[in-house]
Amino acid sequence: MDHLQAIRVFCRVVETGAFNRAAQSLKMPNATVSKWIRSLETHLGVPLLERSTRRVQVTHEGTAYYERMRQLLAELDDVESTLGRTQANPRGSLRVDTGGSTASGILIPALPEFRERYPDIHVEIGVTDRVVDVIGENIDCAIRSTARDLSLITRRIGKLGWTTCASPAYLARYGTPDHPSELLNGNYPVAGYFSALTRIVQPLHFRDRGQPFQIEPRTSVIVNESNAHLASALAGLGLIHTLDFMVRPAIDRGELIPILEPWRPEPLDVYIAYPPSRQLSAKVRVFVSWITEVYTRYQ
Repeated sequence: MDHLQAIRVFCRVVETGAFNRAAQSLKMPNATVSKWIRSLETHLGVPLLERSTRRVQVTHEGTAYYERMRQLLAELDDVESTLGRTQANPRGSLRVDTGGSTASGILIPALPEFRERYPDIHVEIGVTDRVVDVIGENIDCAIRSTARDLSLITRRIGKLGWTTCASPAYLARYGTPDHPSELLNGNYPVAGYFSALTRIVQPLHFRDRGQPFQIEPRTSVIVNESNAHLASALAGLGLIHTLDFMVRPAIDRGELIPILEPWRPEPLDVYIAYPPSRQLSAKVRVFVSWITEVYTRYQ
């Protein structure tokens, strides 16, 4: 038995959820896929999958085996991607971690370009607002707004501007503040953003004659997810202070109106971070190069 091939087949069955879909993706007959799985189960002495006419269920042992083998295959792909011809045509799974707004507003809309350029790279996007353990969770790279993790290699890939804005209905009802300090008196409801981890509401950042300052206004509603933050502004619940790319489409459609423009803060630096073990990985290298191109469109 080709043990490595059997493991790859098993992982594809788990990932696709069906023998026939795994066979299609691997370009082999269904019977061959079944043969590889039976051989692997015989070799291990435990059932990995429970078959039925409608679906494939992964056993407890199969789930544990898959998690370990998936990581080992990823590591193997990394090693192979640093050698020979795979440098020009990288392949394998690429795990990328990012926040919700970046995923929906920047990364995913541009991802068809990357898939067209590198069709043999399978992209797995983890979306969360928490700071993940990149090394411990076996993530290839993460898009972040800080470069504080000294255990990772960090590279700045771009900058993102900030915008404060509100809906036309909001401005018709409450008026337009002339200075950020007016947000402190409670006359202009603010839809705030709070950390899901610490529950701390983020302050609003501004700049006056080159000097940064921040305010902590009274909020009418707070949310902990970027799309909900945008929805709060569109519903007229409050003005919001957020990254420009999140609200620019709504501004272009006239659904939101920028305010307090003279006090825009410095743009936010954006970084990509990856473990030192991924430094020579071809798939990470091409992704970093590509995502840097994408971020130049927002500067």
